[in-house]
Amino acid sequence: MNFKTFYIFIYCVIFNTFYSYSQKNDLYISDTIPTVSEGINPLAPSTAAFYSAILPGLGQAYNKKYWKIPIVYGALGTSTYFYINNNQQYNRTRTAFKLLKAGKPHEFDGLNGNNLLSEEALVRAQKRFKEDRDLSLFITIGLYVLQIVEASVDAHLMLVNTDENLSFNPNIIIDPITNQIVTGVSISYSF
Repeated sequence: MNFKTFYIFIYCVIFNTFYSYSQKNDLYISDTIPTVSEGINPLAPSTAAFYSAILPGLGQAYNKKYWKIPIVYGALGTSTYFYINNNQQYNRTRTAFKLLKAGKPHEFDGLNGNNLLSEEALVRAQKRFKEDRDLSLFITIGLYVLQIVEASVDAHLMLVNTDENLSFNPNIIIDPITNQIVTGVSISYSF
């Protein structure tokens, strides 16, 4: 290697080290504590759940999702209706069974145009209506808890930043070595 090439190489190395930077070392320390922006209420999920627990549908109104209120009352009303109806039928068959055991006339004795049900049929009817009543009660309680959870989750999701720059795109890639199709998923976020 000649000296001219060597001197040019050394000159380039030295010149580039004076004008190259690997990273910025600026450090700014703030003496204030960052606060939550004015539009976000971090206690909104617990407030929505509390309101829904007090009055069904109130948490949905707090979240400004008014279209969900008829769904909440429709679901709770339907399950409450079935609970009340099954409880009335259970009480009817229970009263008829007690009167049958006492030897008195009852609603299902077959007299005066009434339906005729045997003692075994009354026992089966009591059992079925009681099971249906209990199931309706569990469904009503489940729907009540579900609407509380829904109001809380909806309030949580309103706190999440849903920027339009976030995208989900499936890709089909051809492997250059094997010339086979490789499928994958790409999640990209633009700043």
